[in-house]
Amino acid sequence: MGHDHNHDHTHSTNKKRVLWALLLTVIFMVVEAVGGVLSHSLALIADAGHMLTDCVSLTLAWFAFKIADKKADIKRSYGYYRFQVLAAFVNGLSLFLIAIWITYEAIGRISEPEQVLAGPMLIIACVGLVVNVVSFAILQTGQKDNLNIRGAALHVMGDMLGSVAAIVAALVIMTTGWMPIDPILSILVAVLVLRAAWSIMKKSGHILLEGTPENVDPADLSEKLLSEVEGVEDIHHVHIWSLTGEKPVMTMHAVVSDIADSERVLKDLQVALAENHGIAHATIQLETERCD
Repeated sequence: MGHDHNHDHTHSTNKKRVLWALLLTVIFMVVEAVGGVLSHSLALIADAGHMLTDCVSLTLAWFAFKIADKKADIKRSYGYYRFQVLAAFVNGLSLFLIAIWITYEAIGRISEPEQVLAGPMLIIACVGLVVNVVSFAILQTGQKDNLNIRGAALHVMGDMLGSVAAIVAALVIMTTGWMPIDPILSILVAVLVLRAAWSIMKKSGHILLEGTPENVDPADLSEKLLSEVEGVEDIHHVHIWSLTGEKPVMTMHAVVSDIADSERVLKDLQVALAENHGIAHATIQLETERCD
């Protein structure tokens, strides 16, 4: 019972950390976007767009903890895990559009620079950096081996670069008056947004297409199971996919020898998959001879 209590406490604490980081990021993203419009700084607007990637990551991380409390029902036997994957794909697509818009605006401003209010820009960018540092610190105190926490922290770390770019642009404008630095650094931030968006779309798209998890080789897995479980003569029709990046699912056919205990073989296969290969949900069809 103590272990279950500790697990629930850690789960709840992680969820709260992500929620606090999300609230900080959302509030300042709005402030930065408004500040960018008022100061005519594309760098601030670009950084606000990059902070949107953080909001996506943090929202999905929080949702993943939240959805873990929701049980499957008769219409959704796998539960609601796939919703976060679908949301990730849609958000990744929207981030692509934001990055393309930032790049388009930046190219126009390089040829015809607009007057940027460097003072307000610098203040807002500095506050943004502080918010990112605080969010990162909150997440770093969470469970180190939790992929949701790690992924969210990496996004926030990436956004620190956007804040630094805006600070650099403001300082250059204040000291030299060279306005093109703002759209030039905006393009660099847009590249960061594109990179984050592409990563989100690639991973979520692969999962939505029922792709095999990146860390699993079906042929290699089949060979290992043959050596790990006694009484199995052949494994075929192996299909492995994911509900989310952390929840692999598998179906397969296994040919059992005539002298083997089928119930024992089935149990041993399930144990081997769960303990040795991280696949806890597997549907296994036992056969006495290989099917066509």
